[in-house]
Amino acid sequence: MKKRTLGTNLSVSAIGLGCMGMSEFYGPRDDNESLRVLARAVELGVNFFDTADMYGPHHNEELIGRFLARNKQPVHIATKFGIVRNPGEYRRSLENSAEYARKACEASLRRLGVEQIDLYYVHRINPKQPIEETIDGLARLAKAGKIARIGLCEVSAETLRRAHAVHPITAVQTEYSLWSRDVEQEVLPACRELGIGFVPYSPLGRGFLTGRFQDTTELSDGDFRSNLPRFAEEAIDANRRIADVIAVMARQKGCSPAQLSLAWLLSKGSDIVPIPGTKQLYYLEENVAAAQISLSTEEEQQLETATARLPVMGERYTPEGMKGVNV
Repeated sequence: MKKRTLGTNLSVSAIGLGCMGMSEFYGPRDDNESLRVLARAVELGVNFFDTADMYGPHHNEELIGRFLARNKQPVHIATKFGIVRNPGEYRRSLENSAEYARKACEASLRRLGVEQIDLYYVHRINPKQPIEETIDGLARLAKAGKIARIGLCEVSAETLRRAHAVHPITAVQTEYSLWSRDVEQEVLPACRELGIGFVPYSPLGRGFLTGRFQDTTELSDGDFRSNLPRFAEEAIDANRRIADVIAVMARQKGCSPAQLSLAWLLSKGSDIVPIPGTKQLYYLEENVAAAQISLSTEEEQQLETATARLPVMGERYTPEGMKGVNV
């Protein structure tokens, strides 16, 4: 697996692994199978795992902690704080205070079973709490050796600059894919201006761009996509055209739609490290193989033009989920 550098000094595999779905949101969980996926990811050269304290809540960090205790291969762990929710509820509140960050960090360290978190993100920004105070608190955690680097999620370019002025930001994590390209307007250029890496989550449109989940009946009980505006029955019919375009071009390229979607993201710059999530070995191996696919400038432009002219119906999240997005 080729390596890429986030910020100034975080060298990670070109494709990381999003671990959220191993715990909730995408149907039933199977810890034993998830542990096998984590092990296989390392075998394939993936050394960048992404989690958060709210996934589960807490279960995902505990799962990765179990894996790290059994497997001593070096893996960079990114986790997050700032979203507070109760088990079984999607409703959440946002907490960015320095004191809460300290407590959350110490709890994550215990669950992960590590002495230092490689990349610690503010999961969502609370506009009522100054970002400067939040970053100052995280800087103290870095000085104490509890975290190595600071990241921000779903942040505006303005807030990113304010945060970076207090302490260097290593990476920004935001949804970015062939049907979510808003970051190209301001956030991604700001990252490049400041030398900050970019980590796209949901790079496959929560599976939709792969050609799966084209009908609401494909979603299992408890799958939170069934409540997302883009997966509503009336939206799926319109959005399916984007997945169809990707499928046609993937066949021409001789790869899967998932691989084409990831290869497109990788082609957007060496500072981009997508983190497709999966809890199945087959999809893990398919995703990782995308790192070997190169797109010509002509292929990249053709794909962008063909998908950009098709409107996307529906917001990325429900109003509850949009809390703290692009703040």
